[in-house]
Amino acid sequence: MPSYQPWCHGNITRSKAEDLLSKAARDGSFLIRASESIQGAYALCVLYQNCVYTYRILPNEDKKLSVQASEGVPIRFFSMLPELVEAYYSPNMGLITHLQYPVQREEEADEEPESNDLPPQLPPRNFSPNDLKDGDQKSPESACKSLSDTYLMRLQHVDLSSYVPEEYQMAIQEYFRNSIVLDAEQVQNGCHNLPGLKKLTLTICKNLNSEISRVLPALEVFHRTLDQQLSPGIGQFAKRVGASLNWLPYYNACECDDKTKSGGLRFHLISFLFQLQVKQDSLGISMKMFLKVDVESGKLYFKKSKDGAEDKYYVHNKILQLVKSQIKQNVKLVIVLETEKEKILKKEFAFDDAKKREGFCQLLQQMKNKHSEKPEPDMITVFVGTWNMGNAGPPHNISSWFQCKGQGKTQDDTADHIPHDFYVIGTQEDPLGEREWADTVKGVLRNITNISFKQVAIHTLWNIRIIILVKPEHENRISHIFSDSVKTGIANTLGNKGAVGVSFMFNGTSFGFVNSHLTSGSEKKLRRNQNYINILRFLNLGDKKLNPFDITHRFTHLFWLGDLNYRVEFPSTEAEYIVTKIKQQQYQELLNKDQLSMEKNDGKVFLHFDEEEITFAPTYRFERDTREKYAYTKAKATGTKYNLPSWCDRVLRKSYPLVHVVCQAYGCTNDIMTSDHSPVFASFEVGVASQFVSNLTCNVFVSDLNSAPQGGIQIMNCVATLSTKSKTKFFIEYHSSCLERPVKTSEGENSEHSDGSIKVWFGNQVELTPIISDPEYLLDQHILICVKSTDADESYGEGCVALRAAQICYTEFQITLTHHGEKTGTLTGGIQLQTSEVKPTEKLYDFIKVERDDTVTSRGRGNDFNK
Repeated sequence: MPSYQPWCHGNITRSKAEDLLSKAARDGSFLIRASESIQGAYALCVLYQNCVYTYRILPNEDKKLSVQASEGVPIRFFSMLPELVEAYYSPNMGLITHLQYPVQREEEADEEPESNDLPPQLPPRNFSPNDLKDGDQKSPESACKSLSDTYLMRLQHVDLSSYVPEEYQMAIQEYFRNSIVLDAEQVQNGCHNLPGLKKLTLTICKNLNSEISRVLPALEVFHRTLDQQLSPGIGQFAKRVGASLNWLPYYNACECDDKTKSGGLRFHLISFLFQLQVKQDSLGISMKMFLKVDVESGKLYFKKSKDGAEDKYYVHNKILQLVKSQIKQNVKLVIVLETEKEKILKKEFAFDDAKKREGFCQLLQQMKNKHSEKPEPDMITVFVGTWNMGNAGPPHNISSWFQCKGQGKTQDDTADHIPHDFYVIGTQEDPLGEREWADTVKGVLRNITNISFKQVAIHTLWNIRIIILVKPEHENRISHIFSDSVKTGIANTLGNKGAVGVSFMFNGTSFGFVNSHLTSGSEKKLRRNQNYINILRFLNLGDKKLNPFDITHRFTHLFWLGDLNYRVEFPSTEAEYIVTKIKQQQYQELLNKDQLSMEKNDGKVFLHFDEEEITFAPTYRFERDTREKYAYTKAKATGTKYNLPSWCDRVLRKSYPLVHVVCQAYGCTNDIMTSDHSPVFASFEVGVASQFVSNLTCNVFVSDLNSAPQGGIQIMNCVATLSTKSKTKFFIEYHSSCLERPVKTSEGENSEHSDGSIKVWFGNQVELTPIISDPEYLLDQHILICVKSTDADESYGEGCVALRAAQICYTEFQITLTHHGEKTGTLTGGIQLQTSEVKPTEKLYDFIKVERDDTVTSRGRGNDFNK
């Protein structure tokens, strides 16, 4: 029997299987796919009367396969899938109907590799027609035996003695004698994981890494020596000294007194004295004012002149909130203060531009962080950068990337030296070794911030890499670090395209970061969409107990970055028109044809992800060593290929509902020109939760430990509307870090709608008992919801509800259910949170508020910022 089986579809999604069966539209149509819930199991999907019935095919301890069919039907065991399928062509085997019409698998067109992505070429495989013919006439067992004998015979005619060590000769013979038979069976069963071949490769290559590690450093030293320009040594030394002292311009630009200046570098390390001119309206008259921030002493000064008296100031804990207006060019700011008589005072100022206002706000946040009495941070800043390096080393100075300098939404000079808490850097076509790149990034950050950042993780797939660095003070707040990669290159087996990811916990908040390099080519957007789906399905990050959920549901904050390769969808004849629009900085017409935005709006990729508005020029495809010219044509043997200027390099994010996350910068550099891509930067202000109960509610927590829990979470009146043709019953499974274990409901009641969807009623009220009933802890928690089938225990949709939504009273919710990046339905219901009556501590991110208009309402909270 041939190894290729048309009914075996491998790892296709459940919804894709339903679509293929619906198109077949004949009772008895069937296919087999990999199970989504059990490793090594399969799902037999059968169409009958326009409904899809799913049966699990489970392996036992002896790897024999059996179908979970109707009760009372004897269980039969089979050695291989073809044998099982052949048996179920017979009626009365316990299925809704016997198998009749295998549904053909859809073969994907392989990606055409670019010249710089070509993998090592393999020698041709010389099979004779007689080999194939003989194999077709024999049983699977004899065919495998014949295959083993054929290769052992071929091996005898190859002279290995002169150049292949004996241990490797033995390993190759052993593989052909035994393991190749097992690998052939794997292929026949529709599985393309070949354990025997993998073991042989590892055996042969076990010393390869050590040889590469021994040889490469010497080659790199020699290459660097040759690559250096011939210039006077003193000039190179002076240049290096200048780079080491690159903080001096910033130091000189700030308003500092003589005492501070005499401190030299001490100013850069601990003291920010910054003075800024603003305007204040008083009785309809605009007056010039000066605001001076002293981070070290924790004071904000209000001065009428630049060199005026400093007697009017407010201490950090008297600065209650900053309210940013979103009208009038985003330059107005209200500072909410508490006076000595505990009265609330509001002062409104107008800045020269939005960047200066943002820089001023960041300085005040830095001051609040420095002097906060909170034991753990509840807000941090995250830098996310992506750069396709074009297989070229970086230039000497890449500081602008990490300082968010260039085009787009950028940082003000005020924030140049304020360090982020995390730096997440993704690179593609990265020619450097891991250690060399890590040292480069750490050196740049040390020059900018004078801080030696700690490495959380680094992970590389071919030339795709992600590295995460963190402030030293946060090192012990990070745990549960995982990293993984997925290949999506040619035939999904090569790592020239794919993704690398890292996840971890920061105290009580989960973070995920994915750096991907998707299929290139303007016409390959559907292939890129499939790359995205494959990465969602197979990138293994985060809490392993959240198996029903893909990575878009596993993290409080998920950031997706990289060269996504989506293009501007214009005809190639419009290239000059596009370049003209870019020079005029008229991007909107081009963005309207941005493939990623269009596919995202249609719900095909990055469902529920957010991206900051793009206000910078396309980051690809530049002529190297300049940012003035796009090299949008490329001569190939088949003709001229067009790579129209496009926003290939992107940063997107998805967070749980009702959590704090604000994008402070999103743009690209214009002075890093070694690649045909410009580096892209993004900066985020992110709310985080403590993993500890606050001191204020410690007594409540102790009470919980000494008695029955006083609080609970009630979920009721749930109704799911599912887009499926499956004929099964459903239940809901609830997951959360605040629950000891997942909680399942009983089966719901189904009713079919004329539009083909199924409505499922889950009438019973569900009581979820949290581990801790402390309100401050619970209000930071989320409940992950999964609607699953009873027949195959597979997910038909996942969503998330924030407990903060039920802070005051019973609250109704409606959430969109998704599965593997696709919308699968909706879920409505109600949630009520019952906890002890303790007022939650105000979060640091409540310090900054955004107003949609000029009306600023009273906060009514009093001075509870540092409680």
